[in-house]
Amino acid sequence: MKEETEFRPKPMVEVGGMPILWHIMRTYMHYGYNDFVIALGYKGDMIRELFLNWRSNMNDFSIDMKSGKTAILSDRQRDFKVTLVDTGLESLTGARIRKVAPYLKGEEFMLTYGDGVSDININKVVDFHHAHKTLGTVSGVHPKSRFGLVELDQQTGLVTKFSQQPVMREYISGGFMIFNHKCLDYFTDGEMEEGLTHLADEKQLSMYTHEGFWKAVDTYKELEQLNALWNDGRPWAVWEKDK
Repeated sequence: MKEETEFRPKPMVEVGGMPILWHIMRTYMHYGYNDFVIALGYKGDMIRELFLNWRSNMNDFSIDMKSGKTAILSDRQRDFKVTLVDTGLESLTGARIRKVAPYLKGEEFMLTYGDGVSDININKVVDFHHAHKTLGTVSGVHPKSRFGLVELDQQTGLVTKFSQQPVMREYISGGFMIFNHKCLDYFTDGEMEEGLTHLADEKQLSMYTHEGFWKAVDTYKELEQLNALWNDGRPWAVWEKDK
């Protein structure tokens, strides 16, 4: 991803002409969640610029070059609130959570990564979390192997199957998490996973299993794949499908 992240933070890498961050926000907004807190780090000024100039970036507008007056011709996607918090260039994920804590309202908050999109139903994650009554819930997804997998007959030494980058049976955390506010005590200045481990040790962490579409972008090839999918079906664009 150096081809992209050398110049911009990963959440600002574009899929279908829009930042990945926009796609993630549109998913949450589709289910009625429109109050966002964004932890800024590397090249966070680009994310500040996106929202400071949101209306002109996201809408058609005209400008009178003589007077300098502008007029917004459309007014799309503005029914939300964004709080931008500078959490530092070197902060680990646990520290970033602690630094945004003063801006997290209510008894619960949701959390996700800035590089993964999914057709996950956020309302079902929330309902699952409430039903299990744990302090935290993560969403489990099936990753796609970056390598071809070979199945071997141990007795004959013959290859029985070769799978090119198959979807794996195992689960990983795909983001789209929800936590009780008490979970903030579990996160330190280290990695977020340390806090998740402590919650799991105390049997206070549940996992909602999502069998639908999920994809994170870690390589330029994966970015190309996601852009191709945007032009062919847009499997994560629930805001277009669930109408």
